[in-house]
Amino acid sequence: MAFTLSSPDLQPDTMMPRSFEFNGFGCSGDNQSPALRWSGAPAGTKAFAVTCFDPDAPTGSGWWHWSVVNIPGDATELPRNAGAEGDANLPEGASHVRIDYGVKAWGGPCPPPGDKAHRYVFTVHALKDRLELPPDATAALAGFMINANTLEKASFTALYGRPAQ
Repeated sequence: MAFTLSSPDLQPDTMMPRSFEFNGFGCSGDNQSPALRWSGAPAGTKAFAVTCFDPDAPTGSGWWHWSVVNIPGDATELPRNAGAEGDANLPEGASHVRIDYGVKAWGGPCPPPGDKAHRYVFTVHALKDRLELPPDATAALAGFMINANTLEKASFTALYGRPAQ
């Protein structure tokens, strides 16, 4: 069985609803993370990591919107708004990593007004072990450790843009 990732809130390659938009930096969405579901994890999966990355952000290095590590290996989903600050909506043992907004939580899309729609790549990684990260780990450090411990991964891309002002 193939390892797959889906969302009841998002359809691949289509625009995300505004409820997922960041609230700040000129954006005024609800800043809620979408629900995610996965299936077909490979044998030996001990934990999962979930990330959301915008490769189109005008930074020269993209933008990390979400990074969650140490989701239990028997989990198959994250509910809507699992990305709330404080880890309270995450499964026991899972935790957020600091993202490019400087918070340990979901940070919704907020592309510059008038840019073409940005791509938001949601990925679930099946990990061969739980990750040991320092409390102040950056999303880039977490990404390195996630990739070094990935057995298999599944992704889909959603879009988001804002009209010119």
